Amino acid sequence: MKSKVYFSSMRASIKRNTLDRILGLVNSAGIDSKISKNDLVAIKIHFGEKGNTSYVRPVLVRPVVDRIRELGGKPFLTDANTLYVGTRGNACDHLTTALQNGFDYTVVNAPLIIADGLRGSTKNTVKVGLKHADEVHIGAEVVNSDAIISIAHFKCHELTGFGGAIKNLGMGSACREGKLFMHSTVAPYVAGDTCISCGVCIMHCAAGAISIPDDNAAAHVAPEKCVGCGECILVCQNSSIKIRWNEAIPTVQEKIVEYTYGVLKGKENKSLFINFITQVSPACDCYGYNDAPIVPDIGIAVSDDPVALDQACADLVNAAVGFRDTALQSGYGKGEDKFKGVYDYIDWEIQLKYAQKIGLGSTGYELVEI
Repeated sequence: MKSKVYFSSMRASIKRNTLDRILGLVNSAGIDSKISKNDLVAIKIHFGEKGNTSYVRPVLVRPVVDRIRELGGKPFLTDANTLYVGTRGNACDHLTTALQNGFDYTVVNAPLIIADGLRGSTKNTVKVGLKHADEVHIGAEVVNSDAIISIAHFKCHELTGFGGAIKNLGMGSACREGKLFMHSTVAPYVAGDTCISCGVCIMHCAAGAISIPDDNAAAHVAPEKCVGCGECILVCQNSSIKIRWNEAIPTVQEKIVEYTYGVLKGKENKSLFINFITQVSPACDCYGYNDAPIVPDIGIAVSDDPVALDQACADLVNAAVGFRDTALQSGYGKGEDKFKGVYDYIDWEIQLKYAQKIGLGSTGYELVEI
């Protein structure tokens, strides 16, 4: 049976503006059946790195928040800290960046809660029993919520081809340990040319995996002791501790899908997914900038099936005419692959096929225009 994906273009009028369209979409997709009175509702969103301007605008989140409140729910906006060192690597910087990017209570009508705590280590472990992960490590406040709404900016991505609902939930909800697991198979390493042997990483290593061999040497991470929490990456003031970006891209995609499975476990009937197919940039919103979009703004899509939603959004992007003089190097015509036009080495369909295989949703869909 095909899943329904509700879609609205970006056309608007004085009688029906974009906020009205968002409300119409979530109502059509059955948000009232997902939210019960007094539910603590996690709205998983990307607050945008400082300097990035392509993330979903805060004002567009407000209709969803207000509707959840009307249904008796208690919404909060959330994201997990990043693995890399940027403006969202700890809760203090993360919340500051979110506020600077416009996610103020007066705008969104909901509090902001960082899902994995101060340093990215506040987690719940969820049993999944899948190919790559027997259990996954998710930001605690995502797991502790009663219902979850994903609001994602649909765009290209340098590891998965595109980023939509699946990546927003899987990678975006994982604590630092989970993010490291998805990106790498071994412990971080120390770049000796920049390490000053200050010992801060040793103080923060709960596993005792880091040492300084002698007074003049750089710190060393013992892979056999490392638990992959990634805290040392964050606390190093010289950015000397590096991630081994050595995981194969197909495996990264499958691991992200398994984490999404863990995020949604127990919330299969308490979840809804919203993708904004606007400013379709060639890379993730985690960068402190955003390059020119590769296609025109397409619209907004909503479904209770994340696989069908991401498949539909990918098809809508590929059906568009691509912009020249952008990061798009091929596939400009209608029906041509825009994601491979940016990243020709990525088979983006892997994530969708695997998600369908493990029962996360269906790639078959019916597009219902609102």
